[in-house]
Amino acid sequence: MGLKALQATKCTKCGPGYSTPLEAMKGPREEIVYLPCIYRNTGIEAPDYLATVDVDPKSPQYSQVIHRLPMPYLKDELHHSGWNTCSSCFGDSTKSRNKLMLPSLISSRIYVVDVGSEPRAPKLHKVIEPSEIHAKCNLGNLHTSHCLASGEVMISSLGDPQGNGKGGFVLLDGETFEVKGTWEKPGGEAPMGYDFWYQPRHNVMVSTEWAAPNVFKDGFNPAHVEAGLYGSRIYVWDWQRREIIQTLQMKDGLIPLEIRFLHDPAATQGFVGCALSSNIQRFYKNEDRVSLCSPGCPGTHCVDQAGLELRNPPASASQVLGLQACATTAQEGTWSVEKVIQVPSKKVKGWMLQEMPGLITDILVSLDDRFLYLSNWLHGDVRQYDISNPQKPRLAGQIFLGGSILKGGSVQVLEDQELMCQPEPLVVKGKRIPGGPQMIQLSLDGKRLYVTTSLYSAWDKQFYPDLIREGSVMLQIDVDTVNGGLKLNPNFLVDFGKEPLGPALAHELRYPGGDCSSDIWI
Repeated sequence: MGLKALQATKCTKCGPGYSTPLEAMKGPREEIVYLPCIYRNTGIEAPDYLATVDVDPKSPQYSQVIHRLPMPYLKDELHHSGWNTCSSCFGDSTKSRNKLMLPSLISSRIYVVDVGSEPRAPKLHKVIEPSEIHAKCNLGNLHTSHCLASGEVMISSLGDPQGNGKGGFVLLDGETFEVKGTWEKPGGEAPMGYDFWYQPRHNVMVSTEWAAPNVFKDGFNPAHVEAGLYGSRIYVWDWQRREIIQTLQMKDGLIPLEIRFLHDPAATQGFVGCALSSNIQRFYKNEDRVSLCSPGCPGTHCVDQAGLELRNPPASASQVLGLQACATTAQEGTWSVEKVIQVPSKKVKGWMLQEMPGLITDILVSLDDRFLYLSNWLHGDVRQYDISNPQKPRLAGQIFLGGSILKGGSVQVLEDQELMCQPEPLVVKGKRIPGGPQMIQLSLDGKRLYVTTSLYSAWDKQFYPDLIREGSVMLQIDVDTVNGGLKLNPNFLVDFGKEPLGPALAHELRYPGGDCSSDIWI
């Protein structure tokens, strides 16, 4: 047990969050939720805002927006949020989770929101302008925000100030929120960026990639996929040296987006959702093993059994089962990936392509590391997988919440490997739900899953124009955590089509006490 863990177990007045993921599951039920709402690309000239939603069933304001905090500028495209501090600082009683970080995907601005003074009525604490990010970091188009055990805040980038691909990390002081510079060594950024997760016990961080902002910002062009402009790799970083030590090429994995280690800080594996290829890949740390190369391999470009490229393998080899076995190969401490879930595409008529992928846009892992959840934004379903055996996930629950293949819609399914017929449209409290399930957030105890339907305003406009006209929604699913299973709560609906300034696009969800996609244990 490390020093920080020992301090955490002994402290009488601990810092933010919980000592372990299993302790977090015993935390209080969520009463409010924060989520950014976007007006960019909707035709409404209003700033994005942070909505506070009441999710307490005992409250007279249950399932209602109770507060709206508008940002000072237009067209930021608020996206994912994070905290000034979290469970990684549990052993530090001087820390308090009282600021919500709101990075902007398009403007590259960072908003620091005070949620501690009045949790039900947040207020703006500080604005970090793009010029400061550009000048000190030469980065832009910001995405994931994670707090660090050092007390700092780290935010991933997708581009440079000109919108070219650049996967770096902005480092902020966790008290003053001054921009300190980049986390990675100068010149050591990845070619592209998106999400990240760190695991200090193994001195590792992993990051993913979407595409250069200039590629995705105005919509999706299939020709860009053919041109290789979308990501297909994840990057393994040395946490202490702050540099890339391995690049893992996904096997049949296009646009790896959300990445999650298992919550157990001793775990050496996790999952990444590959959106366009609609599969989930498991990444894991290798033990020593032998690689297999084709006969006649010169020993200069070898690939091991998991498909991991080996740099500078030894030339000496012996024949094994008709193949050559290079001596030391994927050594202990290296990482590999394998596909463990595949959502089949559907052959369709009346859509932009002849085959429609599920488009896995968000994934979550429950705090006890038992279930993985994913959303298929285009097909319209949310799935629950039992990952008790992480190498062989088992489908335990599935529910359709809209999507592009609904019965009576413009898309006709010609061939479907999974469904006998097209799903019925979803109606909740008299409203037919537009769009498909996108961002998901699980309650601490794992019994409630919240869902919103907006992905990114330019892609919303392209794939679900009804979202622009009607606004997105927030739904809640009851989860069977014993046997598996998902059931819609018919009494919960937040309709962002009825917002005071017009229909808005609601995105990622955060609870004040932390959740399974923002807290990291060390």
